[in-house]
Amino acid sequence: MPHLPLPSAVALMALVCLAAPNAAVAKPAGSTSSEAGKTSSDKDAPGEALTAEAINGATFTAPETPEGGGKKESKKARAKQKDKRPQPLLVKVQVLLDRAHFSPGAIDGRDGENMRNALSAYAVAQGLPPAQTLNQELFDKLAASSADPVVVSYTITESDAAGPFAEKIPAKMEEQADLEAMSYTNPREMLAERFHMSRDLLTALNPDAALDKAGTTITVAAVPPLETGKPAKDEAKPKNKSEGKPEDKPDADKGTDTSKKDAAPKSNDTSKKDDTPKKDIARVEVDKVTRHVRGFGEDGTLRAYYPASIGSAEKPAPSGEAKVKGVAFAPVYTYNPKYAFKGVKTNKTFSIRPGPNNPVGIVWIDLSIPSYGIHGTPEPEKVGKTESHGCIRLTNWDARDLATRIERGAKVVFKDE
Repeated sequence: MPHLPLPSAVALMALVCLAAPNAAVAKPAGSTSSEAGKTSSDKDAPGEALTAEAINGATFTAPETPEGGGKKESKKARAKQKDKRPQPLLVKVQVLLDRAHFSPGAIDGRDGENMRNALSAYAVAQGLPPAQTLNQELFDKLAASSADPVVVSYTITESDAAGPFAEKIPAKMEEQADLEAMSYTNPREMLAERFHMSRDLLTALNPDAALDKAGTTITVAAVPPLETGKPAKDEAKPKNKSEGKPEDKPDADKGTDTSKKDAAPKSNDTSKKDDTPKKDIARVEVDKVTRHVRGFGEDGTLRAYYPASIGSAEKPAPSGEAKVKGVAFAPVYTYNPKYAFKGVKTNKTFSIRPGPNNPVGIVWIDLSIPSYGIHGTPEPEKVGKTESHGCIRLTNWDARDLATRIERGAKVVFKDE
């Protein structure tokens, strides 16, 4: 998605903290059990009960082929494919993939293209044959990657419940420019994104929970909570004023306010978190056909995989190679009429303030191809399933993961076939 040059896009305002209040300490929810996961009472779509015990204790067992040709097994397989409810085993697999930086997109506990592609990428990285369906060897590798519970308990804090939240995010971009911040619209949206989950999965795990009340204990995916501010030790500050256009900045975006502490959410455990991962991604591949982004180390090792929305017929993504010019956390998005986006009627420049519902999400990775970048999104559940305005769109948590691990000057290669 086109934008202003990097310095014009940076706005580390206090408002960004609205989307990421301090997190409470998370505790293991349930325990592992070989008998976890009981049959549901839903006779039309039987399945395992979605409990913390069932998810943490889920194991993979290869389906048996029945004697006589497998007709019964085919019927069972078809029935399972039609069952759209979250499955404990798939929740576990998706959390483990997310922790390994092989993102399935929004964790939803359901089979889908994003999860299958992440499984295949993870298999290849582990020296296994590519496989888009789970098998014993692949599950064993995933299970061995982490012994921690995959879902945990989380207690909603006063700041979680207080927000503030945006009453509504207008559909038209020019109307979004009137908002003071592109905040979450409710606690459900905020909590789901903080823990890399779909909103439906959050509700399914906590069907009767009062998400807007402090003190409510809920079950969430045990992943690093999404933080929306600037990393504590990040040094990526605007240095060259000539790169930006001061007249294009809103009044509230006059640079980094170092007098205010970044109130990004703290870790789910009691240990001190360092939100400055090692810069271990030296090259990025953007596959325009399969709609994904891969991050490689200097030695060529595949270190990360993310599903992506990449361009459209109206605004195709570029081809060839580019380099990373820099990273903007909590970016201000500025629309230029020359972009001529479908649905935007105004012929005037306007800016949209920071927040997780900003058109480019919470992170912008600036590329050397003018007006193109890799960025987050206000609609994480649509990543890999919809088109973009030419840029490379990731979930907010994947965009942040990549942004904190990539070096300025890293090569970005666009693959067309």
